[in-house]
Amino acid sequence: MSVLASRAPRNGLLRPTAPDVRELTELTLPVTGELPRQLTGALLGIGPHASRQDAGARQHALVGDAMVHGIRLRDGRAEWYRNRWIRTDRIARGLGELPIPGPRHGLSDNTSGNVIRHAGRTLALGEAGVLPIELDRQLGSVARFDFDGTLPHGFAAHPECDPVTGELFTVAYYHDLPYLEYLVVGVDGRVRKTERVGVRGTPMMHSLSLTDRHVVLYDLPVRFDAGLARAGSRCPYAWQDGGDSRLGVLAREGSGADVRWFDVDPCFVFHPVNAYETGGDLVLDVVRHERVFDRDRLAPGESAPTLWRWTLHLATGTVTERQLDDIPQEFPRVDERVKTMPHRYVYTVASQVGSGATGGSALLKHDVGTGDVAVHDFGPRRTAGEAVFVPRGPIGAEDDGWLMTYVHDADVDRTSLVVLNADDFTGSPQAVVELPVRVPPGLHVNWIVD
Repeated sequence: MSVLASRAPRNGLLRPTAPDVRELTELTLPVTGELPRQLTGALLGIGPHASRQDAGARQHALVGDAMVHGIRLRDGRAEWYRNRWIRTDRIARGLGELPIPGPRHGLSDNTSGNVIRHAGRTLALGEAGVLPIELDRQLGSVARFDFDGTLPHGFAAHPECDPVTGELFTVAYYHDLPYLEYLVVGVDGRVRKTERVGVRGTPMMHSLSLTDRHVVLYDLPVRFDAGLARAGSRCPYAWQDGGDSRLGVLAREGSGADVRWFDVDPCFVFHPVNAYETGGDLVLDVVRHERVFDRDRLAPGESAPTLWRWTLHLATGTVTERQLDDIPQEFPRVDERVKTMPHRYVYTVASQVGSGATGGSALLKHDVGTGDVAVHDFGPRRTAGEAVFVPRGPIGAEDDGWLMTYVHDADVDRTSLVVLNADDFTGSPQAVVELPVRVPPGLHVNWIVD
């Protein structure tokens, strides 16, 4: 075990955001219930955490050194839990290690935004043009990666995978470039398509939406702020009144010059849910923020994010905007098998239900066909993270599977992996794996199948 630092408040209650920066490997993990034997792989989560270099200071919500957490499951057993710092230059210096190899792009190499598997590689991803960092099976950092030299500049944090073709689609932004780059990565792990899309300023664009024929870009009023950059911000992006608030529609194989723009009310979207086409319309479900990084440049929580549906009418060039639910929620997921197709269920993380606080996070299951919302409340002082849906098999109902999420219990300051039956959403968990540590809340979680 290597230790960079370990700090926690001396008095008061421990919070899930308190920095715990020890690197651990735990091989004895008690299980309550029965882990499904079909679950063979690793649940990996990543996010920005405080290291010794900035522990105790208030940080930007998207800033902090990247740490990856993982639980490996096989044959109904929990084989191990590991957490590892991603070996960015900053962390390698703090650990007294040599930097990892690989190409470079931009000023940052902090891949704290996401962790995915593509073309046989596990990749940690970051915002604003950061190059991916490849991880090994034990979550160690291998090297920075530019898709075998086919990536023109930087990459992005939240690509979308087509469930039919297996290709990755994303949009990359970087403040020194006067355009966005729409990228398609083939199943061979090489960038096969690059298109430049002209925009005003440099918008923060965490993700895009993908249908079977189009991609949709989110050009919204959070943009690069040179003043923040000069002041030393590690994330110099802020809300700009009067900035563009529009959606760009581009044929998957089209030219960047052919983007068609649709105006929407000013807002911000970190996380689209899913998108599909019906008739001459594009239907986008998204989690919509009224505004972010405005009065508080360090936090996105200025307004309650809620679930919305935008319908883009291609024939008329208009957009219909409709709120689907008013519960504050984020980190939406669907069954990945229905991406680019009509979906019925959406799973999100909620901080409160109706007008009464739960005392901790709950998961929501939306039936967008009926409008019904089911709630799995983990109870007071328990905080859930993003939930990943894993189907029981390749063929089955859209909710025929399991949801996996990390849940922190403030009373004991420990985290558990909770496995729920998606088709018995409000029932007791299928299994709970107890971890001997606190897993700080991160950003994204993904199930990496063997």
